[in-house]
Amino acid sequence: MIYPKKLSSKKGDLIFKIFLISSVILGLFLILINKLTTPEIPWAALSNSGIIYIWITVFYSIKKNINIAGHVMIQAIAISLLTVFIDYKLGFEKWSINISVPIIIMIANVTMLILTIVSYKKFIKYAIYQLIIVLFSMIPVILLSENILENKVLSIVASSISILNLILTLILSAKDVKSAIVRKFHI
Repeated sequence: MIYPKKLSSKKGDLIFKIFLISSVILGLFLILINKLTTPEIPWAALSNSGIIYIWITVFYSIKKNINIAGHVMIQAIAISLLTVFIDYKLGFEKWSINISVPIIIMIANVTMLILTIVSYKKFIKYAIYQLIIVLFSMIPVILLSENILENKVLSIVASSISILNLILTLILSAKDVKSAIVRKFHI
């Protein structure tokens, strides 16, 4: 069987730098074209935010030994920030905080639940990320209490799913959590 040749680390670093520099040049070129053609429409900022999002994903994915739950958490936060930024640039109609962010929170929680069920022995590795997602999912509740959100149902459902997911995960992994606490704190 013939295997493809693996790139040397020098070639890999060179390719990485070429793509990074190309992205910066592309971003500057988009800003220039936007200023010269349609300065009243901020489409270059939207395109550049997509480029930045891609690089956040690439940088995080390149790290060795990444935790899948950490990746889910980073993606949920990054995509939420990207949608809020796009909404802000388009006049802030609040679709991002009313629809996008709650849906992203629900997807992140379902993903975390599946990860817990599939690899429940690794729950301790996922616990801190799941707690951060639960805290992140409380943002819609805070926005609801301040009467900023218009779509209350979706936000309540997203926050409820997050809390139920944490409770269900704790129930599924109760023995593992108890043994980890005993082991860590010598109880």
